[in-house]
Amino acid sequence: MSIETPPVCDYEGSDYRTRFWEGQGRDYEDRVERVALRRLMPPTGSTLIEIGAGFGRLADEYRGYEKVVLFDYSRSLLREAQAHLGDDPRFVYVAGNWYQMPFVAGLFETLVQIRTLHHAADAPALFRQLARIARPDGQYILEFANKQNLKAILRYALRRQEWSPFSSEPVEFVALNFDFHPRWIRQQLRQVQFAPGRMLTVSHFRFEPLKKRLPTSLLARLDSMAQLTGNWWQLSPSVFVCSAHPAVGETAVPHTFFACPHCQTPLGEVKNGRLHCPNSACQKQWQVEDGLYDFKEPVS
Repeated sequence: MSIETPPVCDYEGSDYRTRFWEGQGRDYEDRVERVALRRLMPPTGSTLIEIGAGFGRLADEYRGYEKVVLFDYSRSLLREAQAHLGDDPRFVYVAGNWYQMPFVAGLFETLVQIRTLHHAADAPALFRQLARIARPDGQYILEFANKQNLKAILRYALRRQEWSPFSSEPVEFVALNFDFHPRWIRQQLRQVQFAPGRMLTVSHFRFEPLKKRLPTSLLARLDSMAQLTGNWWQLSPSVFVCSAHPAVGETAVPHTFFACPHCQTPLGEVKNGRLHCPNSACQKQWQVEDGLYDFKEPVS
């Protein structure tokens, strides 16, 4: 029986890197997101996963980690990351559905998710998966698109949008693109035992006339200072929150890593380019090719 999951936004075969980032005037956004990430992320550790890593834009920020999983639904974007990062053995490239994470429980010390939650049709289901694979005392650094941003408040006050930026529920402004209220995010994280802590407000000056007239370095410095207001109010289009996993709970058994995304049975070594689920009731197989672990669909 197939497992029904929420819809997933698929960037397979897209030109996301060149269309959205490279040469597209987003140096400011890239800089300020890195500032926020460095403030919240533990600088060193054994295992880190980036959820929705895409073409590996932020991979150079993870130099202090022994093993880094770049996880995405798009095989083609992961291949771009692989080509860019070369043969660095610290990186593991994994394609899969974030509602069925292919990892054993209690595996990751640090989880990072930036610019991808806005595609989550069921954020609570995603949070449950991340809580399962986080180690006790693990840290989850999340960025989300803020429903309660200043532009939305002004548009609502001028009756130029119907939805209220003050209501808690997420708003889907176009298909599979969601904005979230900070209060709702904190509530959902607590539901799965993450403890939301420090918040940073980011991209305060995401305004094209400003970005064209003022140096990126100046805007980044100003944003870096403004980020520190995040624990008091959140009016920026982007918000970062760092959440701690409980100190008690399950830690991954040594030498286990991947698990069948359908039945969560730990998987063994790669044989003949495949990972085999040993569960007699499942027995699915997953392709491993040229360093890419492909859990999007079973091969048998």
